[in-house]
Amino acid sequence: MAHFDENIEVKGARVHNLKNIDVSIPREKLVVITGLSGSGKSSLAFDTIYAEGQRRYIETFSAYARQFLGGLERPDVDKIDGLSPVIAIEQKTTSKSPRSTVGTITEIYDFLRLLYARASDAFSFNTGERMVSYSDEQIKDLILESFMDKKVSILAPVIRSRKGHYRELFEQIAKQGFVKVRTDGEIRDLVKGMKLDRYKTHDIEIVIDRLKIHENVDGDNRLSETINTAMYHGDNVLMVIDNDSGEVRYFSRNLMCPSSGISYPNPEPNNFSFNSPKGACKKCNGIGTLYQVNENKIIPDWSLSIKNGGLAPQGPQKNSWIFKQLELIAQKYDFKLSDPIKDIPREAIGMILYGGNEKFSVESKTLGITRDYKIDFEGIANFIESQYKHSDSTSIKRWAKEYMDRIPCPEC
Repeated sequence: MAHFDENIEVKGARVHNLKNIDVSIPREKLVVITGLSGSGKSSLAFDTIYAEGQRRYIETFSAYARQFLGGLERPDVDKIDGLSPVIAIEQKTTSKSPRSTVGTITEIYDFLRLLYARASDAFSFNTGERMVSYSDEQIKDLILESFMDKKVSILAPVIRSRKGHYRELFEQIAKQGFVKVRTDGEIRDLVKGMKLDRYKTHDIEIVIDRLKIHENVDGDNRLSETINTAMYHGDNVLMVIDNDSGEVRYFSRNLMCPSSGISYPNPEPNNFSFNSPKGACKKCNGIGTLYQVNENKIIPDWSLSIKNGGLAPQGPQKNSWIFKQLELIAQKYDFKLSDPIKDIPREAIGMILYGGNEKFSVESKTLGITRDYKIDFEGIANFIESQYKHSDSTSIKRWAKEYMDRIPCPEC
């Protein structure tokens, strides 16, 4: 008798070119189906097992829901036992990103992010205690205790790690009577037409009030009104910044550590995204590896001259701006483009690869005059790295990677 909790049993599969085959596939194992082209590998995996799993899943829906999905035909198989809900990844997946996983390709990860953002419990990283919510009065007491006799700014977070230019948002904030905002850590005056880079992620907070914390009646009333206003605009979260030290502290009606007072903003699905820049290494953006220019790939043969193609990205000498800059560098360091690269001074090699911005003069003994020259050169290695990081063209990035090595991130 077959153990359906240990194996997937396929009996009498006849889809496409399968010839009434029986197969037992162990569960919770990595199973590889191999064979010649046309032997039925895809017919078994996709058109039989996956198709039956999808059909059974859709049959669990109500009749009303099924009418929008359309019916799935039963594959030509006698029976399949021990089959769980299935997912399948397209065979011709071209993504080479290390962030691409089964969860992301099948979009299961999106549901996990939503689950953690909406149904999870938050705990303080400092004390390990479960976060609790405080009233406005308790938040006011904590601010008085922590910032007594200090000048502070109270802000309301409105955008957290999202892309956009936000021109309409700034106009709306200005219409509500506010005059300052904090964008990406910098406090700025609101001006007409103000907008940010729409392709970068931003944090935006409204500056609600700037005040000195006192315990007198007027200061107490002003602080209460400021907290209420900040909570309204910040979706129950406010920030307090010490104007002298720059210390930032969050306070929330929803999540706060009862012992230390540490507070968290409300979790959002993008907090659990590996694409979020929050907490990622700034050098490799959380990938773990990065590409670095290799000088020996730019100059594969040091016995060649620049004129004869010693610089691989540029090739043999031609009438172009880059070679005119190289001729100026040759004049400054007293060598010729026809000299072998190994004989060129190391300072000149450094300028050729990594650029420079210098002025120099050359005295002509035959004419009896002095000519001034200016070198303004980015450098071949810097140009390659810039193209790899900032170009939108896949072909240019591929070209740049030919002169780079993939190395582990030195910082993380």
